[in-house]
Formats: sequence, C-alpha cells, structure tokens
Amino acid sequence: MSSGRPYPRPHPVDEHLVRRLIAVQFPAWAGLPVRRFPSAGTVNALFRLGEDLVARLPLYQGGAADVERERTWLPRLAPRLPVPVPEVLGEGEPAEGYPWPWSVYRWLPGENPEAGALTEPEGLARDLAGFVAAMRSAGLPGAPPAYRGGPPAALEASTRAAIEELRGVPEEGVDCDALTAVWESALRGPAARSVPPVWLHADLMPGNLLVDRAGRLAAVIDFGCAGTGDPACDLFPAWNLLPPAARDTFREALAVDDPTWTRGRARTLSQAVIALPYYRRTNPSMAGNARHVIRAVLTGG
Repeated sequence: MSSGRPYPRPHPVDEHLVRRLIAVQFPAWAGLPVRRFPSAGTVNALFRLGEDLVARLPLYQGGAADVERERTWLPRLAPRLPVPVPEVLGEGEPAEGYPWPWSVYRWLPGENPEAGALTEPEGLARDLAGFVAAMRSAGLPGAPPAYRGGPPAALEASTRAAIEELRGVPEEGVDCDALTAVWESALRGPAARSVPPVWLHADLMPGNLLVDRAGRLAAVIDFGCAGTGDPACDLFPAWNLLPPAARDTFREALAVDDPTWTRGRARTLSQAVIALPYYRRTNPSMAGNARHVIRAVLTGG
C-alpha cells in the first residue's frame, strides 16, 4: 500500500442490506437485531446478529477470496489449535445487490489487546507461542500459499518505496536510515526459500487477537491470509504487541533461531512502514500500531 495511490472505494454495506440478506438466505435468523460492530479492520465489515452471531462481509473484491479460504480451512484447523477460532455457521451468497460471498460466524467474546496496555504480557506471550507452534504443526496437506508467507526479498520494492515516502513526512520523526539498515540486514541473511514451509496464520495483528479479562489469549480470528510459508511470518506479535521481556519469552518458547528472528523483524517492519503513510490520515488504529512497530524494532530489536 502507498498513500501515493488512490484508495479503492469500499462496497457500501449497512444494517438494511444485512437484514435483507439474512431474511432471504437465513430466515431462521431474520428476527435477530442487526447492528454494525466497530472495527479498525480494513477489508471486512462486521455486524452483530443478536448476541451469539456475527456476519462478516468483504468490502472489496480482493477480500472475497478470503471467504472461501476460511470456509475450507477453518473446520480443519480448529481441532488442532489451542484457542477458539471462527466457526462458520452460514455461507452467504451474492444477493440484494451485494456482489460477493459472505459468512455468518459464531460470536467469540474477548477484547483486542493494545500494545503498551497488556495486563498479562508474559502469559500472553506464552499463549501466542503455543498458537503459532500449533499452526506450524497442523500438518494439513494441500494448503494454499499464505498471503504473507514469502521471503523479505519479495517486499523489497514496496518496502523501500514506503521508507522513501516516510522521508517526505518529517512530522512522523522516523529515522529512515535506521529503517533501511534493519531491512538490509534481513536481505543479507539466509534466504527464506531454503526453509521448509509451515502452516501460518499470516496476519497476527492485535486486531485479530482476542484476550479475556485476565489478559490471556481467548481466540484468534481472521484466517483469510492463512496458508503455508516462511515460519518467520508468524512472529509479528513480538514487535506489534509484546514488550521486550515478553518478546523474549515468545522467542524462547518457539526456539526461534537468529536468521528466522531477523526475517520476522524485517517482515513486521515492512508491514508497518507500508501501512503508516497509507493509513496515517484514515485509520488511527492501524497507523498507531505501525508507529509502535517502528519504535519497537529500532529500540529493542
């Protein structure tokens, strides 16, 4: 993403559309109240259906493929994972002027964790390591490539372009030379293509995690990027969420070697430097987490 390109226009969705879709395709749920659920996510719109269900509708054509990926793989992954994941209860189809497939899921309780405000960071780090380890060992054949599963070199052009774009935003106060040095250190390391691919969630952002009142991992959501790839690509929480001591706990629990850690840091940094100029005026949550990642990478490794 780059703020130099125009923003795609999301397909309009609202409560009235969702009510019509539910009434036609899932009449048993037609009487449930519908209300939009606020989310910092950028690809899907969420609507609570009563207290126990949630409808999730892609806002862009690119998100429609994620619907089928979740329908295919979530039922197979769920029994292998240590925390709840979304359960598809209804497979919605295009109708009422809405052009793409959509789904109804069981509602999963919990709150998104916030970097810098974790109540149980060490325990959460162990929980996240357990989830990542379980994904890696899922062993399901026929998996698609993860959306974010390739080597850092695949992001070379977009990452360098984003760093240069940030040079033109002095009010962000980003040390772009330091960012470049971190990025280049990953490119000099062992190539990820020599690493056997593993199952990945591939989008472990705080917005895709739910924690309970004790601050422990309660669920992981949004598997639209899931598939197989470089194990470094599921290390994002080390920098987008966890403080330094818990970051070490996460790494130790997964026994991450130096080359994988370096690639994971670079992949997380790449996502942040691309997101910051793109979202800095439109999505405060995404931009704020991008700033957090940049600080975490440059100050703590």
